[in-house]
Amino acid sequence: MQLVMNGYRGFSLLVWLNWDRMFTIGTVVVGLLAGAFLGSSFLPH
Repeated sequence: MQLVMNGYRGFSLLVWLNWDRMFTIGTVVVGLLAGAFLGSSFLPH
């Protein structure tokens, strides 16, 4: 159980340290998907 708790603590530390990078990557992905959706909806078929 101690190993699981230490692993969780290490994982949460990594998430806390890299939160801004994950947020930036997620924002870029959402923007690209929104652009692809809008671009495909405005093009004539």
